[in-house]
Amino acid sequence: MTTSTRAPAPYRSAMHPARTGFGRLLRAEWTKFWTVRAWLLVSALAAVVTVGISQMGASGSVTGGGPPVVVGPGGEVVNDSFRFTRRALTGDGTLTVRVTGLKSGDGKPLEPWAKAGIIVKSSLKQGSPYAAVVVTPGHGVRMQWDFTHDVAGPGSDLAVAPQWLRLQKLGARLTGYASVDGEKWIRLGEVGGAGLGRTVQVGLLLGTPDHESLERSLGGTSARADRTAVTGTFDHLTLQGTSADSAWSSTDVGGAAPGDPNARNTPPSTTRVSATGTYTLTGRGDVAPEENGPDMVQMGFQGVLVGLLLMTALGTLFVTTEYKRGLIRTTFTATPSRLKVLAAKATVMAAITFATGLPATAVGFTWAQRTLRSNGFKPPEFPDLSLLENPSLRAVVGSAALLSLVAVLALSVGVVLRNSAGTIATVVVLVVLPQILSFAFPLPAAEWLLRVTPAAAFAIQQGKTYYPQVRHNCLPEGGCYPLSPYNGLAVLGAYTLAALLLAAWTLRRRDA
Repeated sequence: MTTSTRAPAPYRSAMHPARTGFGRLLRAEWTKFWTVRAWLLVSALAAVVTVGISQMGASGSVTGGGPPVVVGPGGEVVNDSFRFTRRALTGDGTLTVRVTGLKSGDGKPLEPWAKAGIIVKSSLKQGSPYAAVVVTPGHGVRMQWDFTHDVAGPGSDLAVAPQWLRLQKLGARLTGYASVDGEKWIRLGEVGGAGLGRTVQVGLLLGTPDHESLERSLGGTSARADRTAVTGTFDHLTLQGTSADSAWSSTDVGGAAPGDPNARNTPPSTTRVSATGTYTLTGRGDVAPEENGPDMVQMGFQGVLVGLLLMTALGTLFVTTEYKRGLIRTTFTATPSRLKVLAAKATVMAAITFATGLPATAVGFTWAQRTLRSNGFKPPEFPDLSLLENPSLRAVVGSAALLSLVAVLALSVGVVLRNSAGTIATVVVLVVLPQILSFAFPLPAAEWLLRVTPAAAFAIQQGKTYYPQVRHNCLPEGGCYPLSPYNGLAVLGAYTLAALLLAAWTLRRRDA
């Protein structure tokens, strides 16, 4: 005699289920939340902690006493120091040169963004408007203007072929060209010469960023910047147009004044002219945005990480409490459509946490910014940030969305695990732990973590613009993330959606 065993059927009540629409489900889940004082307390505490920790972080940040900064035409802090062989140009004109070589002037490797080329600049004052066409060792020919704008030209290899460069000024328009033979010219771009004026300074530009080395391990981060020099060679230098200068002269834009203890730039460089008209310039410095300052936007959200822990607990308890007390059977008896129940719980939790997080992040950010300004973070180096304009608005709303998504993620994991401690630990490992480890891991590993884990969502708080024409080390502890703000938040959104789908599959496959 054989006996067959069959798995017990999932629990189903013999009572006739009520016909409950989704709106009633939402109201029922909202009532559950509103009648449990502990959940209300956790929600309020998350808001208070988010504001309080952000204020404490801002109170502990102080700056001041540094060298004066250089501000570009757009109000951004910039580097503006280079070797300049120049003449004054009045009215329209065309500047042409051939760059024949670029090499390290002190035996160090060339920086990829070292520059040798031509420039039209409003004046010798640092931060004044300009347009330039340059050759770089690592990025070919570029047309750049007003520090933040960069357009790629044809690739170049100075070891194989020289590069001809040309800038043409017609009224308020500046047009850049490049050529490999001086006959067939490629138009790089045209820009408005706003702020240039009728008389401008034109000539040869030479510079190179500092050589930065970074060592990072579990023991900490060590960064060092060594000043480097480059030597560039030019020939066929011609200027068509009206000039009050009879000859070319050289200077260091941003050069140190004698005895100036706060000078940020290196001592004067050199210019040599051969009998055949070859110009050899040796110089240092850079013409580019300054990106080494702190991220003022990100500094206003230091409490979000702690508030996130409480939102994780809230999302977890909202579902695991029902499993622990057996009330989930009653819920599914009243509404057999388990997926509708899950959708209602997720919707209510998302709405509550977003509604709680948005004012908390807005108040925390605004209060933190006021504190930072009183601690020395003032214009022009640190501009005032309006709450209702990007990147501040995007960071505030995005941080609230981050808190909301994490709460829904915790709710979904709670449906799968049915255990409060295990759910909270899982979400913390997924979201918080990678953020902490990224401060200590070697940079490649840290960037990988912040690309593939939900911690990528913290990029939504990044307010500083990082320009591609500037080499920089993207350090997480400095508020820099490998993904763009919206792409980072999308990673967390993908994890949350996957967890919701897994929770839905789990509800359909097993008993309550």
